[in-house]
Order: sequence, then structure tokens, then C-alpha cells
Amino acid sequence: MPVRKPSTERQRRLGAELRRMREHIGMTINEAATLHRTDRTTVSNTESARSGVSSDRVRVWAANYRCPDLRYIDALAGMSRERGANWWEEYRDLLPAGLLDIAEMEQHASALRSAQIMHMPGMLQHADYMRGIFGEAVPTMSPTDLERHVEFRLRRSALLDQPDSPPCEFLIHEAALRMRFGDRKVLRTQVDHLLEQSGRPNVTIRVVPLSAGGFANAGSSTLYACGPVPQLDTVQIDVPTGVTFLHAETYLVNYRAALDRMSDRAIGPEASLGFIRQVAKEI
Repeated sequence: MPVRKPSTERQRRLGAELRRMREHIGMTINEAATLHRTDRTTVSNTESARSGVSSDRVRVWAANYRCPDLRYIDALAGMSRERGANWWEEYRDLLPAGLLDIAEMEQHASALRSAQIMHMPGMLQHADYMRGIFGEAVPTMSPTDLERHVEFRLRRSALLDQPDSPPCEFLIHEAALRMRFGDRKVLRTQVDHLLEQSGRPNVTIRVVPLSAGGFANAGSSTLYACGPVPQLDTVQIDVPTGVTFLHAETYLVNYRAALDRMSDRAIGPEASLGFIRQVAKEI
């Protein structure tokens, strides 16, 4: 296939999985090229997502690598067929590429787990609360850029309205419920919006109160996207330079454990809604 335009995180993930499959059996790129009856450049460009790959090629290469996991191979073949325009592509070159990659990750997730320490979950944010958050950005956003970020986040939230929307668990620390972005009215509107969104059948909200004490990964927020098979799960975290995606097995195991520990310290869904209502009264 010809060299493509800058790849997305999901395309890079597909290439990385093919590389991982090759390396798992200790095969070099040159050996793989010979086995696939192609050249070294084709293998390298495919694994680095500089060029695309067909679903047929995914299956042939997986067979050559003697991969026994048919569900995993089917999932990779499905990823190779994900072509065509998506709504987030409208923002290409207008917003950081990492934000578009988050939208793509969410769209293909079979389930989402979110742990938020200082902000409400992005999908459950009210527009005015978003403006409060983006208004604190350094360097300061222009009014046009700020509204574009708000619009994009609202469109991401529309995933919850889709018939096949994935089940979403939102773990929210009490600090996030009380932190103001904007004035008191904005926070109250946001908390009311959170309660309204909790009525969705695919949304579970659980609060981690301050009284619960410390927990693993307490210093950062996390979005864990479940893939069609566990090997294709992805962790997304925010860093000062933008966003980072993690999918090495060690990271997945550790972040699942961290989320489980945070979940252990959270109160139940019904008790959480009562807690949020009490916070709303105090605002």
C-alpha cells in the first residue's frame, strides 16, 4: 500500500500489534519479509503505520506468525477495515491530534472506565463548565479556539446517545465535585448536569469521598478503554505536553489494578448520587 498521510493512534496501534506478534516468536524484519514474500520496507512501513494494511494481509501475517488467538486476529482485521471519514476528522489541523485520537478510541471501545481527580469526566461536562476549564489553559486560548474545544468535547459526549454506546463507569473524587471552574452558579449547574446524566442506562457514577483516604494513582486522571479483546485495551492519560496512550501489557495490568483499588474505595452508585445531591446543596 502507498505511504499514507500522518497516522492516527489507532492505526499506529494496529502496526504495533503486528510488530508485537512478530517479535513474540523472535522473528526479525528480514525473516518476516522473506516469509511474507515481500520486502523489508513493506514490513517496516506497515508496523510503523506509515502505510496501511488490508484485513487479508493481517490474517496472512498472523498465520505466518502462528498466532493461535482467532478473536485477537479478527479484532485486528476489523481495525484494518476502519477507513473513511469520521466526524472528528473535521477538526484535523484545528485541534491537537491527540484529542482526535481520544475521540476515535472512545468510538471503538467496548467499555470505558474513567477516574477523575480534579475535573468532572469530559463526557459528563456541561458547556459552561468546559469553558471554565479551558479558560484556565496556559497559554490562554483565543475565544475561537476555546469555543472549538467546547464544541469538540460536546460532540464526544454524543457517544452516550448512540444506540450501541458502550457501558461507562465514572469514578469521581470528591475534590472534583467541589473544584470550581467558573463561578458558584457554573459549578451548581455542572453538578445538576452530572445528576441528570446519571439516569442514563449505560452510565454508572461512583464517588470517592475524601474520607476514603489515599489510593493508587491518586495524582492523575485515567481513561481506560476496553477493546474487543483484552490485548487491545488502551489507557489514556493527560500529560503536560498533551495526551499519552499506553497499551503495553504491564501498563494495562497496572492501570486495571489502580482503577480496581480506586473502585474499592468508592461508595456505591445509589449512595454516590445521594452524596452528589448533598454537595449540590452546599454549593
